[in-house]
Amino acid sequence: MRVFSLLCAVLALVTAPLAAQVALPRVQLPQVGPVVGETLDTLDEARAGVQRTVERLARDRLRTIDRLVRRNADAIEYDAAGAPARRGELLVMDVSANALSPALEAGFTVLSREEVEGLDLSLMRLGVPEGMDLAEAQAALALLLPQAQVSADNLHFQSGTGNGAVLAISAQGSAGSAAPVGMIDGAPGPAVKVTETRGFAAGAPFPSHHGSSVASLLAHAGAGTIRVADVYGTDKAGGNALAMAKGLGWLVARGSKVVTISLVGPRNAVLERAIGAAQRKGVVVVAAVGNDGPAAPPAYPASYDGVVAVTAVDGKRRALIEAGRALHLDYAAPGADIYGRNAKGKRIGLRGTSFATPLVAARLARALAQGRSWRAALDAEAVDLGRKGHDDTYGRGLVCGGCTGR
Repeated sequence: MRVFSLLCAVLALVTAPLAAQVALPRVQLPQVGPVVGETLDTLDEARAGVQRTVERLARDRLRTIDRLVRRNADAIEYDAAGAPARRGELLVMDVSANALSPALEAGFTVLSREEVEGLDLSLMRLGVPEGMDLAEAQAALALLLPQAQVSADNLHFQSGTGNGAVLAISAQGSAGSAAPVGMIDGAPGPAVKVTETRGFAAGAPFPSHHGSSVASLLAHAGAGTIRVADVYGTDKAGGNALAMAKGLGWLVARGSKVVTISLVGPRNAVLERAIGAAQRKGVVVVAAVGNDGPAAPPAYPASYDGVVAVTAVDGKRRALIEAGRALHLDYAAPGADIYGRNAKGKRIGLRGTSFATPLVAARLARALAQGRSWRAALDAEAVDLGRKGHDDTYGRGLVCGGCTGR
């Protein structure tokens, strides 16, 4: 009888409606509302924190530039676009010496005629009339010489720093297995061996911590022949567009097939023209997007057409929050939790898009030496991060991701 009763109970349970089957002990579920609210509050706080960081980076950038100009007012001033440039000088292209008469009559003077080696590029340096600031002179000269291309000699800034951490980067590739690489930066110290260095600024070549680190990363990542154009030296207005154009021309003339530039500045007609000339000769230019944050103006030379624009990630493959932006983005590479050498040869931790850029350049040079399409080679290696496919944070993906190790 007991068995029969049990069977009846089971049959009743099976044939009952589903709602009636859930006659089980109740479990007290947590209230969802407060949990979701706390999560959203946390996300809002995180977004606000990111926004504050972005705004701080933008303010810091402006303060740094203003401090530089004020402290070096004898050598630097603002151009018509509000960007820092060499004081009292303008660069003029696409005008003959005979057509300069209106400018000379207005008080401008010819400081020099420049022929940029290796790039078939000619220009003139004009001195600004006494009592006229650079921005006023730039506007006046554009009216006096409407057929000419007039620009200031804009300054460019290194886009990375040492942070003191001691971490490791593993070399991938051997010397001699890469196409010749050129580098536009400060000069490396004697402990960092390169093939050749030449100066394009007052006091150059002069050992630079930044240049030493970039060169050491190039070597570690497999670049063999490395030539360095020092565009800083001890010049207060170092890193200017004319020095960079001359340095690029020299590197091209010396056979560099890849040129890496870990510097950022405003758009400049002379440097843009020089890079275009180098590209027409088959040279690939690789450049950093800078560290002024996503609110900063687009970085140049990374934003020029055809330049390989590089951003950076940390050891956990997270985009650096301070990474700047360009009008296009090609690749990401490690730019934090890696080390390089400073001018004294000491191993130091590095952070910045400056240090991602030579890793991409070295990879590219290796592909060229193997007779491969560098784009296909880098795309095949690139690890897709973030949103699927190309995006504005990681570009076409992470290159040289295995270059870092602890």
